[in-house]
Parts: sequence; structure tokens; C-alpha cells
Amino acid sequence: MAFARTCAVALTGVDGVVVEVQADLEPGVAVFSLVGLADRSLSESRDRVRAAVVNSGAEWPQKKLTVGLSPAAVPKHGSGFDLAVACSVLAAAERIDPRAIADLVMIGELGLDGWVRPVRGVLPAVLAAANAGYRRVVVPEAVVAEASLVPEVAVLGVRSLRQLIAVLADEPVPEEPAPGDPGGPPGMAGGVGWDCPPTAGLAWLTADERRPDLAEVAGQRVARRALEVAAAGRHHLLLKGPPGAGKTLLAERLPGILPPLSRRESLEVTAVHSVCGALPRDRPLIERPPYCAPHHSASMASLVGGGSGVPRPGAVSLAHHGVLFLDEALEMSAQVLDALRQPLESGQIVVARSAGVVRMPARVLLVMAANPCPCGRHGSAGGDCECLPSTVRRYRSRLSGPLLDRIDLRVPVEPVGRAELVAAPGGEGTASVAARVLAARERAGARFAGTPWSANGQVPGHELRTRWTPVPGALLRAEQDMDRGLLTARGLDRVLRVAWTVADLAGHDRPTAEDVDAALELRTGVRRGAGVVGSLP
Repeated sequence: MAFARTCAVALTGVDGVVVEVQADLEPGVAVFSLVGLADRSLSESRDRVRAAVVNSGAEWPQKKLTVGLSPAAVPKHGSGFDLAVACSVLAAAERIDPRAIADLVMIGELGLDGWVRPVRGVLPAVLAAANAGYRRVVVPEAVVAEASLVPEVAVLGVRSLRQLIAVLADEPVPEEPAPGDPGGPPGMAGGVGWDCPPTAGLAWLTADERRPDLAEVAGQRVARRALEVAAAGRHHLLLKGPPGAGKTLLAERLPGILPPLSRRESLEVTAVHSVCGALPRDRPLIERPPYCAPHHSASMASLVGGGSGVPRPGAVSLAHHGVLFLDEALEMSAQVLDALRQPLESGQIVVARSAGVVRMPARVLLVMAANPCPCGRHGSAGGDCECLPSTVRRYRSRLSGPLLDRIDLRVPVEPVGRAELVAAPGGEGTASVAARVLAARERAGARFAGTPWSANGQVPGHELRTRWTPVPGALLRAEQDMDRGLLTARGLDRVLRVAWTVADLAGHDRPTAEDVDAALELRTGVRRGAGVVGSLP
């Protein structure tokens, strides 16, 4: 009997489990059995691996072959196990030394010709391997930069199975055709060798790519201020107004004023995009907050994740640590919108299936844009709205009370007048607003040092009421609104969160009555004293 083992990684959502790939050869009829709760694409690896081994110049063992994937109770899917299966078989057949692969983690798909092809989810797979104590991984050459983002892990990028056999057997590494050359695989580049992880990744946007600028927005002083408060405190935002008022224009400029992602946040965001296959090859690390704007006809599975078979991350996970913009939000299904209630509170999506429970990150800054009625002209001067009152009520009821209660900022966006539209640009640009947002985030970060929170929008209300209290008497007007039934307990907590953000932007040590008035105005739309206008720079 001949036996060998190596390791691969099974992904469930964006979490990985190291799987031991064991190969056993025994005398008998040449049969290839693959056991260990494999899905169809993984079961088909038997044919891919056999053809790849033969076409790489190695001899396929003519014995009874059993490949086991352990732990057997963990569901395994995808073609990323091919490389580990092939090497474990070759080690059991003594083509390579079994000791050379025992402490390796291998990730990659094999073509019938022996080329090693990239797969989704390389970064979370390597992260799982590193957390399990493995320090050497083998990946397709095309995704070496992505795998190398994980610190203290040596990465070997290979172009073909022939090259990997030569490296493991300590033989001369054969030269393979470069991308674009005759006989070479498309989309694969680089050489073979252990590569040390870089200290920094590439930017999500290159320097020559133009970001939308806030200076291009005409008028909308209150809405611009709400955008700044949302960015500084990570507060959810609802923009209400007729078509053409600038709601989408404002939302598209929100990512530009958000601070860059921290290293930990960058890895989390990159891992989600890697699992979805949405990570650009030339930018292995996402360093800017993502922006995701699904169509209003999006299904629940595409928005929050799921689907048939293995659950996949949805738009709310793709926007993790960034902006999820729902344009024409009231055109979406009420059931789809209500699916956001849980992730807005917990920062994660939990998808339950018969095969198990998948948890995916979903800490987003939600921005919704909505028209006042189906035709969009209700309440507008000279709008001539023809919608029946029952139609307007039914239209607005798609945004349920529990979901609306989780929205910190609810800002009307009025149409821009001719004078504001034709006037010379005079509004602040993205750079100056982003600097204030960053300074406010730093003030909040210093205040929350040693806690699980980094922004005001994440702090539980109980903590703000007991540990970080406003100026005495500052909450009087908010408490009166609560007594009148205009605010819920959650609403009062969220007003307090926004008040802290307004105070951070103004440089106050504690929220004052004016800061609370501004927070109330941004939540209710009712002018309170100086309010938002008085706090404008």
C-alpha cells in the first residue's frame, strides 16, 4: 500500500476550512474513487486530473486509487482541489516525495493539457491556511499577487503541473510558453519561484482614473451636508425628491469622501470580491471603499446573497465597508428591502440552507434614493401629479417602518433652480470635504480606542447614553419628540449617534443642543433652531 497527503481549502461563503487530501494506492482493478462530500464539479476532477497528469509526462498509476477529502462532513465544491488531488496521487505513486507535499496547501484548477488555471476565492483560502498554521501555499501563477497579500506566507506560483512536479522533485524547471505565445495559456503571467509577500497592494483606482467630484453638484447645501455627516459617522441615508433633483449625482460622490480602508478592512473587502470573481487581476488589493448600485429589479438572492447550491455573496456583501446605493428604492420589492433590516444591525448576512449556515460580511453604508410617488411629481410646484392618494400611500408603504427607523438621515432633495444651475461652480470639492471627514473619523477613533467600534454609527445607544454623554440638557428637544411619539427608542439612540458625528465635524468635545438639533433635522426634516443650515461650513 502507498499513501500520501497534502492540503487544500474548502470555502463556505468567505470563510475557509483546510481540507486534508489523502491518496491511497492498493493492488487491484484500476478504479479512481473520490470520497468526502464532493459536489459535481469536484467529482469531475477525476477525469481532469488523470488527463493533466498524463499530458504532463507523468505515468498514471494502474492500481485501485482512493482519494479522500477530510473532514468528510464539510461540503466541498469547485475545481480548486485539482492541484492537491494530482500531487497526492503522484506522491502516493512515488513520482514525488510524499514529505515534500505534506505541509503544503495547494489551490488551483487543472486543464486537460496540464496548465494550472486560476479559481475564485484565492485570498480567503490563503487566509484560512495561514490561520491554520500553514506557511507555504501553491497557487496558479496568475493570482500570485492576490495570494501574497497574506503576511508570513510563502507563495509558489506555477503555470503548469509539469513545473510543479519539477519543483517538488528538485528537477530542472521546464520553460513554458508565455501568455500570447503559440501554445501558451491566455491570462497567465510570471515565473516560477517562492515569492515573499509585498508590504502593500495596488490601489483600487489608479491615479489616472477620474473620480466624481462634489464640486460638480449645483446647490443642494443641506443634502451635501447630509452626505458629509453620513461619511463621517457611517450613518445610513435616504434621499427623497423628484426625478432630476440630483439624488444619484450625490450618491455617486459619497465614496470619494470616505476615508481609505485600513489594512484589515482591505483584506476583508478583497476576500469578498475574490470569492465573487470580481477582483481585477491587475489590482489584487482593494484600498478604497467599494460602491455597489444594484438595479431596482434585483432579486433577494442577488441583494443579500444566496442562490441555488452553494450560497454566494450578494450586493450587500460586495459593498462591505463601502456604499450600497439603492436607486429607485421604492420600485424594489418590499420583501427585498426588508431583508436588509438584519444586516444593517449586525453587519453580517446569515444565509441558512439545508447543507449548513453561511455567514458573510455586510457592514455597509446604505444610501437609498426615492421619488415621492410613482410619477415623481407629487408635492412639486407645478408638478401636476395625477397619482391617486391611495396609490401614493401604497407606493410609500414599500419602505416599512422598521427599515425606515434604521435610517439615520432622511433628507429632502429639492429641484435645483435655474440660477443655481447656470451659476459658476462654487461648492466645495471632494478633497476638502474628505479632509474634514477624515479628521472627524480620527476624533471618533481616538474616543473609541480599545473598543470594537471605530465610527459613531456603530456604537450601541446604551454606550452613548452611559459612557459618552452629551452636554447636560442637550437632548431635551429629542426627549420631547420621544414623549410625543415622534421618535422611538431606537430613533433616539440614532439621533444621539448623529449628534456625536456633527460634534466631531464641528470640533466639539461633546454634543451640544445645536448638534442635537442638527441631528433631529437630518432625521425628521423639520427645522430645529440653527439646525443643519447653521452648522454648514
